[in-house]
Amino acid sequence: AQDAKLNPKTSVTQKQFLELAKKITTIPEGFNAFKKVAKLFTDRENMIKNNSYDWAMGELMAYATLLAEGYHVRMSGQDCERGTFSHRHAVIKQEDDAENEYIALNNLSEKQAKFEIYNSLLSEYAVMGFEYGYSMATPNSLTLWEAQFGDFSNGAQIIIDQYLSAAEAKWKTYSGLVLLLPHGYEGQGPEHSSARLERYLQLCANQNMQVVNISTPANLFHLFRRQMLRNFRNPLVVMTPKSLLRHPKCVSTIEDFTKGSFEEVIDDASISKPATVKRVLLCSGKIYYDLLKYNEEEAKRNDVAIVRIEQLYPYPTDKISEIRKKYSKAEVCWIQEEPKNQGAYLYLLRYEENFDFKIIARKSSASPATGIAALHAKEQKELMEQAFAK
Repeated sequence: AQDAKLNPKTSVTQKQFLELAKKITTIPEGFNAFKKVAKLFTDRENMIKNNSYDWAMGELMAYATLLAEGYHVRMSGQDCERGTFSHRHAVIKQEDDAENEYIALNNLSEKQAKFEIYNSLLSEYAVMGFEYGYSMATPNSLTLWEAQFGDFSNGAQIIIDQYLSAAEAKWKTYSGLVLLLPHGYEGQGPEHSSARLERYLQLCANQNMQVVNISTPANLFHLFRRQMLRNFRNPLVVMTPKSLLRHPKCVSTIEDFTKGSFEEVIDDASISKPATVKRVLLCSGKIYYDLLKYNEEEAKRNDVAIVRIEQLYPYPTDKISEIRKKYSKAEVCWIQEEPKNQGAYLYLLRYEENFDFKIIARKSSASPATGIAALHAKEQKELMEQAFAK
């Protein structure tokens, strides 16, 4: 009963999934969409045929299934209709008539709940504050606020500190607000790399909110559905990707959406003989794909397991214990993109009393990231070399 409360069944049937996927990838006849947008919808149709769904499809399908089940979905943020990185395109315009728009998520069925999405003003404090209040007033709505870049949320720090993280402890009030914060080190400079993961983790205690760093479209799908299908409401902070939005390996199959539920930890499926593993690389989010690529192209080691912690808080203690037991002979490392004084490293010290993880991270830094692309590439290569060094 406890498992069902915390992690309810979030999968849907293949029939439901395919029917809704068809509807959200179809542009009405006679609607003269921009060529690039029309191509994007064609690409999404091909995802259905090829059984390979990217991040945007995972996200949109979560909304579609919830809407079909009667849950209202509302989103605001700077450029969220299109998505800062042009992945969402929840609202499309006519090429010859910008006033005429089409929202596929509002054309699923006559009985569906309403989907609302608004490009908001550049005032994070005001907009996040409004959405926080909206989420309290409408607990059966999935209410989301998206930052243009992850650290733009610092403009709403008062809302995060005084309300999002502490309102339940102070006033016994509850919110299911979801923050979508783009995060990932791709050499774009200090202001476009970090969503300041460490700040949210420092605020975590008493099961007050959830902090996740997801690495697959299907796990995002299950996460959003879990947020509504649970019988309680907690704020949810999601480190969302940038480069992974179009990464060829960051895809999921229909089976991933129609079976199982949200995975707090994802083990390395390529390991057939755990006893032969000499090193376990624990990581979270986008760096998983960097490690995967480096091992396939450079290191070529089959005695290293790459394990993803998808949910950082509440910390999945039992599942990490299972990983440790499974790879009992291996050295365990925590590897992160962020500098050592940032990211999840210092937070992990709270939950691993006998902390024997080897830490692989950038050197402590006053800045979230370097502003020099060449230096970023050098740092990233050093991380990979340390991860797979014998």
